[in-house]
Amino acid sequence: MKHQISLMYYSVMALSGQATPPSFVRLVAHPLRWRLVTELARSDLRVRELVSLVAQPQNLVSYHLRLLRSAALVTARRSTFDGRDNYYHLDLDHCAHALAGTGAALHPALRMDTAAATLRPGSPPVAVLFACTGNSARSPIAEALLRRHTAGQVEVTSAGSRPKPRIHPNAVRVLREEYGIDIAGQHPRHLDTVAGRRLDYVITLCDKVREVCPEFGHRPRLAHWSIPDPAAVSGADRTSYPVFQRTAADIDARVRYLLPVLASTPEEAQP
Repeated sequence: MKHQISLMYYSVMALSGQATPPSFVRLVAHPLRWRLVTELARSDLRVRELVSLVAQPQNLVSYHLRLLRSAALVTARRSTFDGRDNYYHLDLDHCAHALAGTGAALHPALRMDTAAATLRPGSPPVAVLFACTGNSARSPIAEALLRRHTAGQVEVTSAGSRPKPRIHPNAVRVLREEYGIDIAGQHPRHLDTVAGRRLDYVITLCDKVREVCPEFGHRPRLAHWSIPDPAAVSGADRTSYPVFQRTAADIDARVRYLLPVLASTPEEAQP
């Protein structure tokens, strides 16, 4: 059987004019690298967490992470909670382009359909909480963008461990100018205000709040998006506002890739 598969593989590659598989296939075909990217597809993680999940030595995990980073499939950001740590993030946009190129290399009919997933009609509403420290920039941006992408079909809220007195003006501005969303009347709220709610997903966007986020009932699925606080950049508006634009674009990309997870059944869902 293995011999038949090999013959079939080489026949297909010959017909497609490819002497070797595309680089994306060669890279993720390694069992450990595939395991790493599947774990990072669910959540941003630190090296020690990946070591525990894949049960392999740290030097080996670090080596394969370097290969994934060199191909721009994985990025790393210094933790804002503990500067000795890095959070690794799977660039799903880059993976999508690589997969599209891989399909097209095999046959034109295999170009990826990029239509967004939609929630099943009549399905129970999914409840999502986005959390960061101040609930003044990252989490309200994520809340607004998910609500926009799902046309209100998802029960989404946001909260913070140490909420600020108001939503950051640049968070209000970037949503209004870039996405046509108005959150000017919204106010930060504390995580305690959502403690009794049923939640299906809790997504932390801040390395600090990930460490102090309380446990919620009903065993929600947990994920972490390691995103630096754009409000930490001080200075004139011409300096700070572009940081909010980049942060909102990063969150918007992550929200778009969250949609198929929310549209799947609980057994299929893997944030």
